[in-house]
Amino acid sequence: MLTLTRPRAVIFDMDGLLLDSERVALGFFEQASRELGVAWSQEVGLSMVGLNSKDSDKLILQAFGADFPIEAHRQRFGELYEAAIVAGDIPLKPFARELLEYLAGARIPCAVATSTRRTRAEAKLMRAHLLQHFQALACGDEVSRGKPAPDIYELAAARLSVEPRDCLALEDSNAGVRAAVSASMNVVMVPDLLKPDADIRRYGVSVLESLKDVLVALM
Repeated sequence: MLTLTRPRAVIFDMDGLLLDSERVALGFFEQASRELGVAWSQEVGLSMVGLNSKDSDKLILQAFGADFPIEAHRQRFGELYEAAIVAGDIPLKPFARELLEYLAGARIPCAVATSTRRTRAEAKLMRAHLLQHFQALACGDEVSRGKPAPDIYELAAARLSVEPRDCLALEDSNAGVRAAVSASMNVVMVPDLLKPDADIRRYGVSVLESLKDVLVALM
C-alpha cells in the first residue's frame, strides 16, 4: 500500500479529478458538432483532455481542417457547458470532498491548477461547494503556456508561497502529469478517461485508482 509523506501543500487538477466533468464536456463537444453539421470523433475529444482551449482548438483544426467552424463550435459548446454548470449537472468525483476536508483538518494548504479559464473554474468550484477549500487558483488564462508546460503548477505553488518540490500534485491526465513533473513536484495520477502513457510510468509517478486511495495514503 502506498504511503505519501506529508506535503507542505497539495495542488489539484480540477476536471476529471475533482469534478466528473470530462464526460460532460466530451458529450457537449459532440452535440455542438452534430448541431453544426460537422465531423467529430471521440479520439479527438480524448486528445484534448488536460489542455487549454487554445491548444484544444489547434487539435480540432489539425484533425478536421482549417474550414472547421471553430468559433461557432466553441460558442455552442460554451452555451451547453455553462448551462450544465448553472444547473449543477457536473458531479463530484468520489471522495473529493472527504479528501479536501481531511487536508483542511491537517492544516495543509491547497490550490487548483487547471487549464480552465478563471471565471469558469470559479463558477464550477463554487457550484460544487468546493471553492472555500482552496487558498489559491492558477488557471489556463493566467499563463502563457498550458499543460504539459509547468507554468500552471509553478504559478499555483507561488501563490501558496510553497516551493514546487514541497508540493504534492494530483492529476488525472497525461498532459497534467507531465506539467507537474516538469515543475519538480511529487505527483500522483488518478486516471479518469485516459490510462497513463508509457512515459508517465518511466517518471516513477504513483498511479492510484481513486481519491479514496490518495486519502488513505496520506493518513
